[in-house]
Amino acid sequence: MQVKRDILWRVYLSFIGLTLLGGMVLARAVYIQRFQGAYWRNLSDSLHQSYVPLDAQRGTIYSEDGQFLSTSVPTFDIYLDLCADGLREKKGRRFREKIDSFCIGLSDLFQDQSAAQYKTAITAAYEKKSRYYPLKKKLSFAQYKAFRSLPFVTLGPNKSGVIVETNSKRLLPYGILAGRTIGLSREYIASDGKIKKQNVGLENSYDSLLSGKEGVRLVRYVAGGATIPVAGSETEPENGKDIYTTIDLKMQDITETALMRMMVQSEALYGTAIVMETSTGKIKAMANLGRRPDGQYWEDDNYALRVTEPGSTIKLATLLAVLDKGTSKIDDLVEIGSAGRAKVGNKMVIDAERSPKPFLTVRECYAHSSNIGMSKLAYKAFAKNPEEIKEYYKKFQLDERSAIDLSSAPKPSMAPLNEKGSSVGNMLWMSFGYAIQVSPLHTLTLYNGVANGGKMMKPYLVSRIQQGGTLYREVDPVVLEEQLCKPEVITAARSAMEAVVTEGTARRAFEGVPFSIAGKTGTALVADGPIKYTDRVYQASFVGYFPADQPQYTCIVVVRTKPHAASHYGGTVAAPVFKEIATKVYAMYVDRKDPTQFVKRGDSTLFYYAGGGRDLRNVFQTLQLPFADSIQQQEWVKAYNPQGKTVLKAQPLRNNVMPNVKGMGLKDALFLLENMGVKVQIKGRGRIMSQSVAPGTALDRSLQIVLELS
Repeated sequence: MQVKRDILWRVYLSFIGLTLLGGMVLARAVYIQRFQGAYWRNLSDSLHQSYVPLDAQRGTIYSEDGQFLSTSVPTFDIYLDLCADGLREKKGRRFREKIDSFCIGLSDLFQDQSAAQYKTAITAAYEKKSRYYPLKKKLSFAQYKAFRSLPFVTLGPNKSGVIVETNSKRLLPYGILAGRTIGLSREYIASDGKIKKQNVGLENSYDSLLSGKEGVRLVRYVAGGATIPVAGSETEPENGKDIYTTIDLKMQDITETALMRMMVQSEALYGTAIVMETSTGKIKAMANLGRRPDGQYWEDDNYALRVTEPGSTIKLATLLAVLDKGTSKIDDLVEIGSAGRAKVGNKMVIDAERSPKPFLTVRECYAHSSNIGMSKLAYKAFAKNPEEIKEYYKKFQLDERSAIDLSSAPKPSMAPLNEKGSSVGNMLWMSFGYAIQVSPLHTLTLYNGVANGGKMMKPYLVSRIQQGGTLYREVDPVVLEEQLCKPEVITAARSAMEAVVTEGTARRAFEGVPFSIAGKTGTALVADGPIKYTDRVYQASFVGYFPADQPQYTCIVVVRTKPHAASHYGGTVAAPVFKEIATKVYAMYVDRKDPTQFVKRGDSTLFYYAGGGRDLRNVFQTLQLPFADSIQQQEWVKAYNPQGKTVLKAQPLRNNVMPNVKGMGLKDALFLLENMGVKVQIKGRGRIMSQSVAPGTALDRSLQIVLELS
C-alpha cells in the first residue's frame, strides 16, 4: 500500500509538472503570436529580403558653350559564381559541355589569353568551388554587349553563374585640357573596408550637387542566389546636377599650348597660366602643368592655388599702398644710386639689374622693378608703423584664402609685423615680394581689380547649375571690394604698368605687339620644401591685362624653373607665354566685329521638323497646308519652309553612319538610334535641338549620344 501511494504521488507530481510546462509553452506561444508576431515576421523577411542601393547618375561638367569637360560612362565587372545550381546539377554536366565554347568566345573577344589558358583558370576555380571568381573588370559598354552574346552567358545567371556589377567611370573627353581644374572623381576602399571618395577640383567642390541622391530597392532572394524586386518598394535615385563652367575651350587650348611650349623649352619644374574676364571675374582658362619623372608634363596639381613668395609682382600692392596713403606721388623722384645696392633702414637691398640712372620716378621704379626704390617708398610710408601695410594687404584680399569656388585653397602667409627688431625688416622684404606667400590667383585678382577701375571681382569657375535640362541655380558676378584705392591712385598704377611694357623690364618681350598691354614682371629666388636658395631655382612671372586702354582680359603666367636655369627672368620666361596667349585671344575674342548686329531677325513662321515621311505628309494634309513633296518613298524625311514654302525632302540613311536627328520627336529618334546600337541620353523636353555626336560620324564602335530637347 505504501509503495502504491509513493508511485501515485510521483505520477501526480509529474502530471502537474507537465501540465504547468504545457501551460507555459501555450502561454508563450500566445504571447509571441499576439504581441511579437510582427517582429519575428520581419526578422524572417530580413533573411529572405534586403534593400539594395540604386546608384544615382553623376552629373556632367560642361564648358561655357556646352561642351563636355567631364562625364560618366558605364563600366562592367564580370564575376562567376561557380557554385551556381545550374553549373553543379547532374554532376556539372552543363559546365563540362559549355566551358570550351565559352573560353573560345572569351579568347576571341578579349584576345588577351588563349582559350586553353581561360579554361585552365576557370576549371581550377570551379574545382575550388569559388563563388565570386573575377573574370573581367572595367569592360566598356561595347565589350559588355559582345560578352552578353556569348552562348554560355545567354543561359542566364542561374545556369551560367555570371554575375555583373555595373559601375561608372569618370571620363575627361579632352584629356589634359583643364584636367586639374575640372578634377577627378573616383572611389577607393579604405583600410577600414569602407568605400570612400577621392575627389579634387570642381569634382570635389561641387560633389554634393554632382552626386545626386542614391535610391533603394527591396529585393527577395530566390533559388540560386538570384534576386527579384518586390513590387512597389522602389525609391528612384535622383541623378546629379550638371555644372556649366566659365571655361572657354578655345581659350583653354590656347593657354595650355602656350604654357606647354615654354615648359618643354625650358625644362621647368611646373607652371600655371590663368585668364580672367576683367569685368566679371570669370575664369576663362586655367592651365597647370607639372614635370613628371619621365620628363613629360601633366595637369598633376593646381599650381594656380599654391602659395609661394611672389617676387616683384607684389610691388603693385606696395605701389597702391604708398600712393593711397599719400606719402609719395607717381612722379616723385627716388634716389636709387648706381651701385645696384643700397641700405634701406637696417637692411641691405639689392637690385637684380643696376638702375639706368641714379634717380628714378616712382613710375620708373615700378617699370624697372627696382627693389631699392620700392623698399624706400615702403620705408617712408610704413617704417613708424609696419602693421599699417597689413591693413592694405587685407583690403587687397592678400591675407585670406582665395574666394574662388574651389575647396581646399591654401591660406596666404606673411612674416610678423608686430615683433620688435624684425617688423621693419619684414615689411621691407614684403615690399618687393619676399616674407609673404600668396597664390598666383591672389595676384591675378588684385591686378584684375586695377584693370577694372578699382573694382575687385571674385574669381569663379561655375556660371550655372542645371537639373534635368532646367536651370537650378545661376551664378552672378560678385564684387569683393567696390573701390580698392582712390581713383587717381588706380590711374597712376595703370600708367606704371603700361610703362613696364613700353620702357621697362617687359619692353623686349612685347616689341611689335599690335595692341596695348599693361602688366608687371616678377622674378623670385625660391626656397620651399626640399628646394634651397643654393639650388638657384627661380619663379618667373608676368601678370597683366589687355587691351590696356579698355581691359577685357587679365592674365597671369608663373613658371618654376629648373635649378641653375640659364633663362629665369619673368621677362624672358613668363612674358613670352603671356604674349602668345594675349595675341591669340585678342585676335579671336577682342579685335572682331560683333556679328549679331548684322543678323537679320528671324521669321517666326519658319520651322524645321524631321521624322517619318508618312507621318509628316499626313500632318500637312490634315492641316491643309500646301507643301512640295520630294520624299520619293523614303522612310525618313525633313520638313522646312525656305522663303515661306513648305518642302518635304528625303533624308536617306547610311549603314554605320550617325544620322541627323535634329528636329525629330523623341520617339522617332530613339527608334532610329537604338536600332543602330547607339546608347541615348536625353536632356529636356520637346523636339530635338542638338546632338552631341555630329551627323556623318562613323559608328565603328558603340557610342553614347546626348540629345538636347527644347
